[in-house]
Amino acid sequence: MHTLSDPGLRFHGDRELGAGLVDLAVNVRSQPHPPWLAAPIAAALADLARYPDDRAARAAVARRHARPPAEVLLTAGAAQAFTLIAQALRPARALVVHPQFTEPEAALLAAGTAVDHLILDTAGGFRLDPTRVPAGAEVVLLGNPTNPTSVLHPAGVVAALAGPGRVLVVDEAFADTVPGEPASLAARRDLPGLVVVRSFTKTWGLAGLRVGYVLAAPELIERLAAVAPQWPVSTPALAAAQACASPEAVAAERELAVALADDRAHLVAGLAGLGLAVAGTPASSFVLVRAPVGVRQRLRALGFAVRRGETFPGLGAGWLRIAVRDTATTDAFLVALATALKETA
Repeated sequence: MHTLSDPGLRFHGDRELGAGLVDLAVNVRSQPHPPWLAAPIAAALADLARYPDDRAARAAVARRHARPPAEVLLTAGAAQAFTLIAQALRPARALVVHPQFTEPEAALLAAGTAVDHLILDTAGGFRLDPTRVPAGAEVVLLGNPTNPTSVLHPAGVVAALAGPGRVLVVDEAFADTVPGEPASLAARRDLPGLVVVRSFTKTWGLAGLRVGYVLAAPELIERLAAVAPQWPVSTPALAAAQACASPEAVAAERELAVALADDRAHLVAGLAGLGLAVAGTPASSFVLVRAPVGVRQRLRALGFAVRRGETFPGLGAGWLRIAVRDTATTDAFLVALATALKETA
């Protein structure tokens, strides 16, 4: 039994940052926004006297996933979506597949739900075996691809968890970092109780704007909307959502995902050269490694911030999540990491 006071549930990568540190702790792409995104956000600032109207953005997101607008709920980031799910459903118990993003569990605990863990381990490559999920689990929550492991579970494996009488919540905040999104369930309308949570934050560098969304059957969307605050998404965030759901944006994010795969391969090869094997098979914008305890602190002294792993259930001291960056940044990081490893040997 875990409680909201457990250390780590509300610890996120931004807490690792500090003055002068190169950020490899936060999985958000930080390049300048393209004109098709920056212009609508800027234009929306002239319309702040009116209350936000989400209809155009909802319609755009619905088209993006070939669903009707009634199956879309826009939220102030994916984190708010988890709060709405917990408050609307209030299950007696829920099963969370770990290690993964801890905000959903924190939201469930805050709603009074008892949370059980299914811990995936490095021996199995952090891959999910659906037969390990108890048949009676009322609510099941997992990430795909999973933060912090970067493992992508096959669509069929995740879909097998859906069934009558169960709500299956799939956190796809990093789905658009995978070329072609082969494991996404965002367009699946045939799976009972499926709730997909998505975000525009990661690829398009919008963490400060707070814009995410939920895809689910209309009756589930209505339940979530009933506990949401009025106007949860600001006018600039709605403009961003509409732009990021456009065909132009989808084409651009696919190109970025392909380039990301190359940058990730460069990082993985560099880590291997230092004797650090990446856990599982990484598919997203970060990788997970286990290093000697103390390496993270030495990296900070050398100017680099990485995400500690011990705040994720199922991991412990020494696990590090490292964001994928451009090859020049990665090369500089690898030099610092080599030094840190020697100093902690």
